[in-house]
Amino acid sequence: MFFYQIALLGSPLESLTYHSEIPLEIGTEVEATLSHRTLKGVVISECEKPDFKTQPIGEITPFFYSGTQIQSAQFMAEYYGCSLGEALNLFVPYPIHHEPVEVAHHERPPVNITLSESQVKALDFIRSHNVSLLFGDTGAGKSEIYMSRMDEVLSDGKRALLLLPEISLTPQMEKRFKNHFGDTVVLWHSKMTPKQKKVTLEKIVEGTAHIIVGPRSALFLPIRDLGLIVVDEEHDESYKSSSRPRYNARDMAVYIGNLLKIPVVLGSATPSLSSYAKYPFFRLRGGYFESKRTFVFEPSIEALTQSIDNAIMENFEKAHQAIVFIPTRANFKYTVCDACGYHVECPFCSVGMSQHKNSRALKCHYCNYTEMVPKVCPKCQSGALRTARLGTAEAVEHFGKLSENLRVQQFDRDVITTQNKLIKVLEAFNKHEIDLLVGTQMLSKGHDYHDITLAVVMGIDNLLSQSDYRAREKALSLLVQIAGRSGRKQNATVIVQSFNESFFRDYLDDYEKFLIDELRIRNGRYPPSKKLSRLLYAHKNGIKAKSEMESAVMHIEQMANVQIVGYGASPIEKIADKYRFQILLRSDKSTDLIRAIKHVKSPLCEIDMDPIEFT
Repeated sequence: MFFYQIALLGSPLESLTYHSEIPLEIGTEVEATLSHRTLKGVVISECEKPDFKTQPIGEITPFFYSGTQIQSAQFMAEYYGCSLGEALNLFVPYPIHHEPVEVAHHERPPVNITLSESQVKALDFIRSHNVSLLFGDTGAGKSEIYMSRMDEVLSDGKRALLLLPEISLTPQMEKRFKNHFGDTVVLWHSKMTPKQKKVTLEKIVEGTAHIIVGPRSALFLPIRDLGLIVVDEEHDESYKSSSRPRYNARDMAVYIGNLLKIPVVLGSATPSLSSYAKYPFFRLRGGYFESKRTFVFEPSIEALTQSIDNAIMENFEKAHQAIVFIPTRANFKYTVCDACGYHVECPFCSVGMSQHKNSRALKCHYCNYTEMVPKVCPKCQSGALRTARLGTAEAVEHFGKLSENLRVQQFDRDVITTQNKLIKVLEAFNKHEIDLLVGTQMLSKGHDYHDITLAVVMGIDNLLSQSDYRAREKALSLLVQIAGRSGRKQNATVIVQSFNESFFRDYLDDYEKFLIDELRIRNGRYPPSKKLSRLLYAHKNGIKAKSEMESAVMHIEQMANVQIVGYGASPIEKIADKYRFQILLRSDKSTDLIRAIKHVKSPLCEIDMDPIEFT
């Protein structure tokens, strides 16, 4: 009889002991029973016969997890505070009986790339470092450098992985890469059908897919002979998972690259402060176009003003295109009663419900609870309900009334719900079938808009005033990214609604100056000079969640090298009918944080290492 430690996929439990009558390879995927349920698991290690009765291992599946996958999952479990089964569940296993096709040497590409002198220097730089940051201005040609480096990797018989922060970036990037690499490029993302995923996986496993493009989940595909990982828009928060395990795909890409001994390239026009401080970088300045951007600041609260209307109409009359950024989806953020001050909250979350005019409903953007828009105040029964904060749908309606000929399109997740819709809208905009795009942060996500001569940025002060140590970085990065969508081929105007012109003006033309100043401000207090971890306690019984948090605080206060920055009720105290309390920890070393967390770990506690949001 043989005894093995099995990590049950997706289970929060630690590895369990099972027995088998035949020897098994480490990494083999098997079936195992737990409380009358059959689960899939992974053979992690062989062990001695325990002094308790064990269950037999069931069916052996035709899949296995490689040593690199298991080692990466073990690191993830240790660092991000999840179980090994939860970490392994992110990975796609290799089929056991499948002979891979050797990656053919890269022939002459369909479309050649000509690099400028500065691009050649950037290529030399990333070629000479294991991990490098390509700090390139918007439109400076980072994609051409990525493709040139991939050409070299493919010529060596290896393959390349390109990570993008969101699915929404893949259509244009796919087109650009397929023009160069042909049909050896494949996409991977969550919106694909099971059939599409099956076909794509077959190409990846057999080796006919040479370039794999996708968001963070693509990092966990079974890619043999991987020779390069590129993380585009590395600053983007979408690389950080908001659910357990709360890993950061950018950091995991660097870890996996180190395991495989292959180069990792990070790229951004507004790199994260942590990457700027940690990795060698090449500063790629300027762009292909000689056009200029003029910034006009309007000291105003978030509102549709006459000056914005005038600018949009003047731009339209010149047959030019424009984009308008608004931080808020739907119509309004809150529905408020003027008589008693009550704002309509989700019954399961301590947040205001957003009004969606098209569906005539209020919707919670945290738990998706939906109800009809009330005609009277639920508290005082008066009819004095109004809505507060501007949303994209209301702005689209407003701009549509400026001229019957102005073609306005909403560009957020309420409207762009599928990949096909995204492709159609982007194609229509670039064909000048749309004059004005009104959207949320989707506008900043690296799309190529050819002829924008006006960009309007609203609500940027809301980001700047958040109680978040990264507020300055997030606000400035967003403004630079949105402004960078304009002025690609001809001069552009960027209107910014803000009372903080002096802050933005200081850094708009020199993002590196901001990074240097911000490093000095954060030194000794916040990352990258310190490590942070957030412990989140949640339970339907608020007293129980609070008690668990307070018990953890008492223990951590006795520990050396770990500081409690703060603790108490979360800013959003209730989500999905669970009360939430949190502790924010700070230390010089992540190992000290991990050691402290292990002492207070509880089933009610979710661990968020290197947190990027605090609500």
